[in-house]
Amino acid sequence: MNSFLEHVAETLLSKYGTDLSHVAVVFPNKRASLFLNDYLARQAAKPMWSPAYITISDLFRSQSDLQVADPIQLVCELHRCFTQCTGIDETLDHFYGWGQLLLSDFDDVDKNLAPPDRVFANVRDLHELDDVSYLTDEQRALIRRFFSNFSDIHDSELKQRFLRLWSRIGDIYRTYNERLASQGLAYEGALYRQVATADTLPGDYDTYVFVGFNLLQQVEQTLIRRLEAEGRAQVIQDTEEVPPRQLTYISAPTENIQARYISQWLTPERIADGRRTAVVLCNEGLLQAVIHCLPDTLDKVNVTTGYPLLQTPVASLVSQLLDLQVDGFSARTQSFRRHWLDMVARHPYASLLPEGYTDTHLTEGPALLHWLLDIVRHIAFSRGHEDDPLTTESLFRMYTLLNRMSGLADEQILTVDTSTLQRLVMQVVQSTTIPFHGEPAEGVQVMGVLETRNLDFDHVLLLSCNEGYMPRSVNDTSFIPYAIRKAYGLTTVDYKVAIYQHYFHRLLQRAHDVTLVYNNATTDAQKGEMSRFMLQLMADAPVPISFHSLKAGQQPLLRQPKAITKTPVVLDILRQRFSTKTGISPTAVSSYLRCQLRFFYRYVSNLQEPDTTEDEQIDNRVFGNIFHEAAHMLYKQFEGRTVTTQQLDALLNDESAIPRAVDAAIRQELFKHNGAADSSLHTPPSTLHLNGLQLINREVIIRYLRVLVETDRRLAPFTILGLERPVYMPYGNTSIGGIIDRLDCVTDPASGEQRIRVIDYKTGSRRPRPMPDVDAIFDPAQIPNHSDYYLQAFLYSHIVRQKQDDPVSPALLFIQHASAEGYDPTLSLGREPVNDIAPHSERYIALLDQTIRSIFDPALDFTPTDDRDRCRSCPYAALCGK
Repeated sequence: MNSFLEHVAETLLSKYGTDLSHVAVVFPNKRASLFLNDYLARQAAKPMWSPAYITISDLFRSQSDLQVADPIQLVCELHRCFTQCTGIDETLDHFYGWGQLLLSDFDDVDKNLAPPDRVFANVRDLHELDDVSYLTDEQRALIRRFFSNFSDIHDSELKQRFLRLWSRIGDIYRTYNERLASQGLAYEGALYRQVATADTLPGDYDTYVFVGFNLLQQVEQTLIRRLEAEGRAQVIQDTEEVPPRQLTYISAPTENIQARYISQWLTPERIADGRRTAVVLCNEGLLQAVIHCLPDTLDKVNVTTGYPLLQTPVASLVSQLLDLQVDGFSARTQSFRRHWLDMVARHPYASLLPEGYTDTHLTEGPALLHWLLDIVRHIAFSRGHEDDPLTTESLFRMYTLLNRMSGLADEQILTVDTSTLQRLVMQVVQSTTIPFHGEPAEGVQVMGVLETRNLDFDHVLLLSCNEGYMPRSVNDTSFIPYAIRKAYGLTTVDYKVAIYQHYFHRLLQRAHDVTLVYNNATTDAQKGEMSRFMLQLMADAPVPISFHSLKAGQQPLLRQPKAITKTPVVLDILRQRFSTKTGISPTAVSSYLRCQLRFFYRYVSNLQEPDTTEDEQIDNRVFGNIFHEAAHMLYKQFEGRTVTTQQLDALLNDESAIPRAVDAAIRQELFKHNGAADSSLHTPPSTLHLNGLQLINREVIIRYLRVLVETDRRLAPFTILGLERPVYMPYGNTSIGGIIDRLDCVTDPASGEQRIRVIDYKTGSRRPRPMPDVDAIFDPAQIPNHSDYYLQAFLYSHIVRQKQDDPVSPALLFIQHASAEGYDPTLSLGREPVNDIAPHSERYIALLDQTIRSIFDPALDFTPTDDRDRCRSCPYAALCGK
């Protein structure tokens, strides 16, 4: 059976002969011209003059002195006309979104040759409908029904706002068209109207043959009728209805399974038929998956759907750079926030970024665009001559669109703030595609629905044939109400659906076999509805339909964490890791007891636990750090000295001492400022600019410090032996230890004896349960009871006790509980406080040695914990599958 284009070729040759140089063939799009030219050459069987091939858009644009302006420029110019006509000082940032909507309405009015003065007339008062004799009774009824809702009885602010805008739209329309025309510009609809209603007709060719236009807008119909009246136009429509010979419906649970089905559907016969075989994507978002699923046996393929620029690395980089400039700058610290810097640093192109790209915070649109242009250009040149066409083309496309927007900004046509500019850039990126290069008339065709117009195929696979994709979800938002659109013949949802219905049935006819695949899943925002056109076929198709379903070929396997063997390489890493100056830390030992796999990932694989703290956000960790640093600054003046009641009273009575210490700590721990003035309690600090939550945390930390000083006052006099003191002891070829928050010497009120305390400050609310004995400290089952606190405090106390004659006791000072009567931070074993570590040291050190030896024992694998509760909070849970 001949295809539609073969019929067109036969018609042209029989009517105009082999000299078609005076004929222009007009198509809806360019693709069909390649196939028609091939058919003409075959049927002519001798040298011939080919006709000119143009699209309907090319025809209109070639007949006008006006040029269609850039979409962004069009909205910017419309904004100027809006403010001029209404007197409303609406910013371009707020106007841009609905300005696009208003422009779309103007375009629709012009393409359908509707009378703008009448469409935009203010007909709130029903008597204004008297002068509508040109309308049919049905059209008048539609308008009356709509505006009857605007009677005074049913008035509302929303209706009033609509009418105020509606009364000015006609003025905006006229002013806008005049403004654009004075610059030699137009939007597409205005240009089409001008050409369709001009006194002159296209004269470049003797005859214009319009091929495959079944649904025409009024401007197109008018131009064709005028050419026909002069005998210079011929319309060839595809009116033949030939159903496919085979129809197959296939349901699939996911989009990706549909893509994987391609390799099964592309049989050797279909591959051999080349361009007579088509894979059509109703959801063009499937393109990536489809390309990856094409079989290796497919030598030639032509992809007509462009690759989305949004899915390229340069698009994600531009998005992150915009986020950095717009959202990632802190006015308080006058620097970029670490969270946003880290996001850019993790990008694949991070190593290609120019030095100093974050030196400046840009608050003006033109400067921001120039900055992006410089970065994209630098990356393109840094890549050299790498053989990656997609990357090269994506960088070129991105540079081109940024350069275009930069030109509009430099000319002060595009005057928006950086937030709006961010949205505009990504909106333009989202609508930009990268075309694939190849031989269009060869190989299996992979295309979108629009590219199939006027083409016939023997084998068709239609993917994602669901409601929402076929027909595509239609956004009918408009300033022109439906009733008025219907009355004046403007584009409605019904018309848009009818277009897709034509595309659908046109694609299926003449095909030997058609396979329609749809997603039947009802999850992930999918309704699982096959297209309404498929349902219609089930009722009307003259051929039987076979039904099948796709299922996942693999069942998901539950990942089970596996033990990791201590190979010689692993042991070497361990020895090197813990042979440094700081040696083995109690935190590392606690991590091993918590989960050996977690220990492996952290200390052997050196995978850092992710820091999810937002910049300038005071979470529990930052809160504790600020308190520790403020306490250190406050008490540093007493280090190595005896602290008296009078000195602590002076601190409490000085209204600025504690706040000054907290502010200095906030600068250091939150804003990372380490100036000399920050660490001095006698130098007035610069003003801190804190947000509401930061101010609340500041006040809480000030209160906690007062509690600390009041608690210490009850103990005075006492001696502070050290603050933030490092303590280590030898262990084999390395050392073990850490840093003590505070080391002091107090007099026991009961016995009158002196006792040294190893104090660790805790700002949390939950006090740990006393361990029953020393063995419990090394029992993983005790980890929920904070046995790790005991492990660290006992180690530091043991190290200090080795060099002291006085008793040494481990202590955890929980600030939230310190104000309680008789509070004692000394740790206990069972019911007995550990007033001296010495009696417990031998057993503690034996168990510690046993644990560390097991870490280095090659016979013992790193095994996962059995406690699922620990896995829920583990940052490495995804690696082992728990």
